Amino acid sequence: MSTVVDKFLKYVTIDTQSDEDSTTSPSTEKQKDLARLLVGELKEMGASDVRMDEEYGYVYATIPSTLKEEGKEVPVIGFIAHMDTSPAVSGKDVRPRIVENYDGKDIVLNQELNIILPVEENPELLEYEGKKLIVTDGTTLLGADDKAGVAEIMTMAQTLLAHPEKEHGTIRIAFTPDEEVGRGVDHFDVEGFQADYAYTVDGGALGELEYESFNAAGARLHVNGYSVHPGSAKNKMLNAILLAQEFQSLLPVFETPAATEGYEGFYHADRMTGTVESAQVDYIIRDHSRELFEKKKAYFREAADFLNKKYGKEIFTVEMQDSYYNMKEKIYPENAHLIDTAVKAMEEAGVTPLIAPIRGGTDGSRLSFMGLPCPNLCTGGMNYHGRYEYVCIESMEKCVEIILNIISLYAEHGIEKKIK
Repeated sequence: MSTVVDKFLKYVTIDTQSDEDSTTSPSTEKQKDLARLLVGELKEMGASDVRMDEEYGYVYATIPSTLKEEGKEVPVIGFIAHMDTSPAVSGKDVRPRIVENYDGKDIVLNQELNIILPVEENPELLEYEGKKLIVTDGTTLLGADDKAGVAEIMTMAQTLLAHPEKEHGTIRIAFTPDEEVGRGVDHFDVEGFQADYAYTVDGGALGELEYESFNAAGARLHVNGYSVHPGSAKNKMLNAILLAQEFQSLLPVFETPAATEGYEGFYHADRMTGTVESAQVDYIIRDHSRELFEKKKAYFREAADFLNKKYGKEIFTVEMQDSYYNMKEKIYPENAHLIDTAVKAMEEAGVTPLIAPIRGGTDGSRLSFMGLPCPNLCTGGMNYHGRYEYVCIESMEKCVEIILNIISLYAEHGIEKKIK
């Protein structure tokens, strides 16, 4: 029987990087390579109702209930992870390496290229001294986000299907594409999934448990300049690049990702292209408070309006669209049992729960508003979206244990009894 590590090392070698500029769904066909592999493995394990959405790339499966007590009401619980990796850094030709008995010192990822994972910039590494880490060779990301979650769910499925004597309710499994580009549940079959509740397995350090996310919007600022020869530009030229900078200067200087933490929201200029004639800046706008979120969006538009009035013409135009909302609205307190159960499951595994707001979002943010309350569980991965990504093997094994504990607790208690 393969372990969570075996599965993870296999999955990360499959390039599933999504593409934020693509207009297709999934954004890259190569994500289906992993989807097809997972379908084959689930069928081989003996899972039921295994299917792949051939058009959109979603994978669904069921682990049937083994409850012997008739009439016992146990909710159908789902576990969800995403297959794609971030567009930020290449996910092609990933070469994972296991660091045995980590010594607490800087890790040389690639001696030839002098790529080093330094403890000084990553002090949390010291918490893993004596443990086993999986790292990259420094030329790609690792893919723990979220192939660690995929491997953990698959290991859970293998464990339950190999031990039918273990009592549990019906379990649903789903793997999604395009989470990293914000389109992970665009075509998710909530009705067909038929789960009462679910957990995404897409968090970071061991113990992380998240049921609060940002409210999120994307904004595209268009700047229309006026180009003339620099030698005769006086009182004529409108440099769109400089005008975009002027717009940025109107946004609160301390409401950026680099100046905020916890529940503090921000504006983030994510990408800019342009010439003197025209420029475009893509922003993301975030806040945990819906009220402050709406105020941030309004202020962004007001800044464009102010500059248009200043220049006496429509130079700045704004396209804005909400991406997702704070899933707390759908989880707490109405469905607090999801958090109570996960906390108890972690404690039974000897893991200290670390409940904190997500400074981002997961598929669960949108799924919660699609009728499937869905908090987020840890995977054990660290330093996501970059070449310094790593995951602790012992943490991954504990994550599997936590998932199995959640399933057992629901089989034993249902949702009527508050678990403390």
